[in-house]
Amino acid sequence: MSAELEKKKQVVEEIKQKIKSSKSIVFADYSGINVLQDTALRVSCRKAGVDYKVYKNRLIAKALEELNIKGFENKFEGNTSVAFGYTDEVAAPKTISDTAKTVEKLKVKFGLLNGVFADEKQLNVLATLPSRETLIAQLLGVLTAPISQLARTLDAITQKN
Repeated sequence: MSAELEKKKQVVEEIKQKIKSSKSIVFADYSGINVLQDTALRVSCRKAGVDYKVYKNRLIAKALEELNIKGFENKFEGNTSVAFGYTDEVAAPKTISDTAKTVEKLKVKFGLLNGVFADEKQLNVLATLPSRETLIAQLLGVLTAPISQLARTLDAITQKN
């Protein structure tokens, strides 16, 4: 077996491991973005806890095929970059979509959410969701509202007397 083939097999295994441990993955076309835009994208990905890599299309397709993930057929045209979100489902789509708003040449192709194929529309909807921390804060506000209202009502009764 040639050394080049062995390297490719290692890269496929690396991609498979990243796919297995990711909650969300975004595949994007980065054709035409310049070095400054790419650097800014990588910095924003790092801040969000997203792993951003560029792999050959054949190697990504091989990894997806070996993991029996369907729906990606004929999606790998042009240059493809991959953003792996390990912490939550929103991080990778949000980071790539936010960057794509300012960098017109960056295009979301498709993605995976917990191992299931997601098209560009689904990823854009997911990217519009608030962060996990914001959602938790909103939930806590909703849960504490009735108790707070009861406390204010009881306090108002004691203030009358």
